[in-house]
Amino acid sequence: MGLRILLVEDAPDIADFVVRGLREEGFTVEHAADGTTGWHRLSTEAWDVVLLDWWLPGIDGLGILQRHRQDGGTTPVLFLTARDAISDRVRGLDGGADDYLCKPFAFEELLARVRSLTRRGDRRSGTILAVADVTADLASQRVERAGQRLDLTAREYALLLFFLRHPGEVLSRTRIYEQVWDERYDGLSNTLEVHVMEVRRKLEAHGPRLIQTVRGRGYVFHHSEEGS
Repeated sequence: MGLRILLVEDAPDIADFVVRGLREEGFTVEHAADGTTGWHRLSTEAWDVVLLDWWLPGIDGLGILQRHRQDGGTTPVLFLTARDAISDRVRGLDGGADDYLCKPFAFEELLARVRSLTRRGDRRSGTILAVADVTADLASQRVERAGQRLDLTAREYALLLFFLRHPGEVLSRTRIYEQVWDERYDGLSNTLEVHVMEVRRKLEAHGPRLIQTVRGRGYVFHHSEEGS
């Protein structure tokens, strides 16, 4: 959930590390394992940030970046590469990259740079979700209800964003679990119920219930005097 990030990276271990880490932080992350697939997804879909390796099968990262900029693309791009020479950094930045991070890197630094890229430019109007008196700033990951900040874990944040993206829609437990946890729902785990209870508690500290239980079907996010 959250901001959409495209990772174009051919090394499976690095891709798994980055995808898992960013998803745990509440981002929606998709992975392309080669340059051709990466270019297709970049040119046909909307992204908030692109994480781009330089050495790739097919089209290399610099070629992807240059095509994107020549086509008028403005998506922020962060190079992730082992090419750490000053001349390479200059080529990457001159080619249109917004930032450059050399491998190996610490996940905390990657996360900080991703958040910095999402804040650049005046793009706030496209990064705010608001339903009833709840607002979520996707760039800063700040959530408020009635002007009061909510302290959410990464999973609670992802769960609330899913509700905010589907207001008034009855969401089955299976659908929520597969979207937020990226796993199949076994029908036995109470993980979802525990997280719903916590998100409700934090929301209801500042107003009436918004996450309603629809018995036998799942949950719906809206203000109602009924429900449980």
